[in-house]
Amino acid sequence: MLWQNVHHFGQKLVRRRPLAKNEQSESPLSRCLSTLDLVFLGVGSTLGAGVYVLAGEVAREKAGPSIIICFLVAALSSVLSGLCYAEFGARVPCSGSAYLYSYVTVGQLLAFVTGWNLILSYVIGSASVARAWSAAFDGLIGNRISQALQTAFPLQVPSFMAQYPDFFAFGLVVILTGILALGARESALVTRVFTGVNLLVLCFVSLSGFMKGSLHNWQLTEDDYKLAMAESNSTDSLGPLGAGGFAPFGLSGILRGAATCFFAFIGFDCIATTGEEVRSPQRSIPLGIVASLFICFLMYFGVSSALTLMIPYYQIDIDSPLPQAFIHVGWGPAQYAVAVGTLCALSSSLLGAMFPVPRVVYSMAEDGLLFRILAQVHPRTHTPVLATVLCGTIAALMAFLVELGDLVDLSSIGSLLAYTLVAFSVLVLRYQSDQNLSSCKKEESECGTVNMEPALELSSSMEPISAAGTPGIARSLCFLTDTAPTLRSGYIVYGCASLLVLFLVFLCLILTQKPEQLFSGDPVLTAAAVLLFLLIVGVVTVIWRQPQSSTPLQFKVPAVPLLPVLSIFVNVYLMMQMTAGTWARFGIWMVIGFAIYFGYGIRHSLEEKEDQQPTATASSSQTVQEHTSSIELA
Repeated sequence: MLWQNVHHFGQKLVRRRPLAKNEQSESPLSRCLSTLDLVFLGVGSTLGAGVYVLAGEVAREKAGPSIIICFLVAALSSVLSGLCYAEFGARVPCSGSAYLYSYVTVGQLLAFVTGWNLILSYVIGSASVARAWSAAFDGLIGNRISQALQTAFPLQVPSFMAQYPDFFAFGLVVILTGILALGARESALVTRVFTGVNLLVLCFVSLSGFMKGSLHNWQLTEDDYKLAMAESNSTDSLGPLGAGGFAPFGLSGILRGAATCFFAFIGFDCIATTGEEVRSPQRSIPLGIVASLFICFLMYFGVSSALTLMIPYYQIDIDSPLPQAFIHVGWGPAQYAVAVGTLCALSSSLLGAMFPVPRVVYSMAEDGLLFRILAQVHPRTHTPVLATVLCGTIAALMAFLVELGDLVDLSSIGSLLAYTLVAFSVLVLRYQSDQNLSSCKKEESECGTVNMEPALELSSSMEPISAAGTPGIARSLCFLTDTAPTLRSGYIVYGCASLLVLFLVFLCLILTQKPEQLFSGDPVLTAAAVLLFLLIVGVVTVIWRQPQSSTPLQFKVPAVPLLPVLSIFVNVYLMMQMTAGTWARFGIWMVIGFAIYFGYGIRHSLEEKEDQQPTATASSSQTVQEHTSSIELA
């Protein structure tokens, strides 16, 4: 009896959400967004203030002019996750982003973990961008706002609280929350304006750098460094020289810079939360993700090239790299254009960070994993108003009172965890048997509304395999016996993918925690790393030998299983680099989430109600039969 209860409880944690039930009914959200709206949303969310600050820090301290290679490597790494999101956007065109993708593939518990961390990531991201906007504006007027507030309202509280309440950031989040509550179309229009101005400013910066810059700044030597040191009032104003030239800090500097630059591309996943508000989601979401990542790479590439051409990398000002670079080449007034671009970039980034939160909350509440009242949609604006206001209020309070410097890494953990699960889901789904997606029906009315009715069932669509006449598990691992996925091949891939993630976690732990000992030739660590690498290659080979699904989609990730595996490796490696304090805060957040899930979500989810409904129906029919029998006897 105890084993049956444990087994039943375990089944609840891994039950998946079938899409057919929600896709058959029309979404209460308004389908009003175009592909261009998604591109502007993705670019605005991704291309934030990092392009005005991050490029200077990486170029001066880590990579020098080879920062352009750092952004190229980071862009390629981000594209791995972007392609996985693009396939799921074509396969599952609904709100919820990585939360929904995980629910469809790996089950309810991991889906809740994903959604819960997405909420954390977006809320902290919104609050931190709001404070950055306030600080940037305050800097333009001589820090008068911060000085006045710190004098009038000093906060003598523990270190996680801010030094003063930021009324400016609070008001900014409240205003943008109101814009988001008005509707997706209005939010997209505001994002278009801010992102358009930001792109114009960045194009101006790039062209100015190529006009006023000098290729000599990519070929600097020790003599140039000594000359700059002699002209400088203080040696503290110069960064490290390294070896000079194009890559002064070598391959290790490029890799360290690429790891930092990777976070500059986080944000494109907000496109995946718009599945029920896009006119043609199966086409627009993949195009929007790929196009926004490409545009962001072009802008990062152009700005970093211009910056290192205009000024020697060791003279770059980390706090305000672009204004100081323009002053260095004699174009001082251009710094005002940079200031306008910075504020517009922060505004579009703030909207992009706030836009997905209510969509994820709405999707989780609609499934019953969060409180159902949060799934209410306003009949006029067609937006989840209560979820929008609640998330905006939390973000505003955090921007108002909390010092977010130590919490920003939590935002990165949430995004990287979501990226990992999406790549895992693509890997698993590609090798499952027929997903019944070929029966999708698309009907377009004159206004462009799309009604889709896909049925996605991972296990029910797999026909059982008879024991007789089938090869053994060991043989089926290496030899293809079927041209289409079967129940057995699907289970093999699921188990191998789970083992693969485990091996990658151990390998990344060695690479991040003991890199010096590993590369110095420590026999134990070297043997462990080689063994893990061979196991990973073996598992990937087994997955590669299994038959893939031939279900037609608008977009598919190429080179499966290689690209999803590389995406998982990059994301896990970056997560393993987080500090122990960040993981401790992550643990606290997860304890709160599990309290909500096991106290409310697991009992009120739609899957729980559907599991109970057949039992109730059976008992009622039995009662009717007994009543009929008693009447006949009478």
